[in-house]
Amino acid sequence: MSTAIIYSRYGGPDVLTPAEVDAPEPGPGQVRIKVRAAAVNPIDLKLRSGMMAGIMPVEFPHLPGWDVAGVVDEVGEGATASVGDEVFGVASFGGYSEYALLERPVAKPAEVSFASAAALVTVGETAYRGLHHLGAEEGETLLIHGAGGSVGTIAVQLAAARGITVVATAGEHDLQRLTKLGASAVRYGEGWLERVKAAAPQGVDRVFDASGAGVLADSIALTGDAGRVITIADMAAAQHGVRFTGADPTDRLPQALPELADLMAAGKLDLPIGATYPLAEAARAHADIEARHARGKVILLP
Repeated sequence: MSTAIIYSRYGGPDVLTPAEVDAPEPGPGQVRIKVRAAAVNPIDLKLRSGMMAGIMPVEFPHLPGWDVAGVVDEVGEGATASVGDEVFGVASFGGYSEYALLERPVAKPAEVSFASAAALVTVGETAYRGLHHLGAEEGETLLIHGAGGSVGTIAVQLAAARGITVVATAGEHDLQRLTKLGASAVRYGEGWLERVKAAAPQGVDRVFDASGAGVLADSIALTGDAGRVITIADMAAAQHGVRFTGADPTDRLPQALPELADLMAAGKLDLPIGATYPLAEAARAHADIEARHARGKVILLP
């Protein structure tokens, strides 16, 4: 048996309840891990609330979560990891649990904590993918909207390391941190366009929108081409001729995770952990995120 968090109806954080479930058994190519850390992502909250029911309905009872890190304790035939290996990745069986299954386990470097490895999975791949599909190149100027969030924070670091000039919009409290990461950081909100133009008098070549704050039209005007703008957060993308990335699983780049883990192990990639909670307090973690009490990634510890 395994302790897990489940919910049997859509609703607020209070629908999340601890339960005893059967521990999953790994099939061919899979490994089972004893979960040491599981990340909470915004999609978890949207699924739980029913906001995504028309697009991604869940079957009840539902065991949420995808991003996990832990120690392999059982392997299926043909698995690419061995018992005792420390790994992380996307769980194919809910991550808010003592045990989870991974189909593509990624070796966790010893220098990276379980919490940081779990935190990296979705946001790291998303940032890497956005830059890849956008095609930003050395010497160009890239504007990143919503850079204070986890995806934006990683995108700033990856782009700066590639010799790209980064302008980042974020809240006042994140500006100093983003400046230290290599960006010209400006406050978002009313007047952001003028502030970006002042920060990038040479112009903006490409835009990565991680905010979903209705910035696409002005971003297209900045670059002169909708093909130079990408979003992971604005569902109105198609109306503007902008590429939305993330809805199609075939669009993703899971092969990015080993590279990102190596960068983190080498001290070249930082991802702030905002708060950690015992697994049994998943409801409180969700409530704190919704109340914006948590800054940085939120991690559950089974």
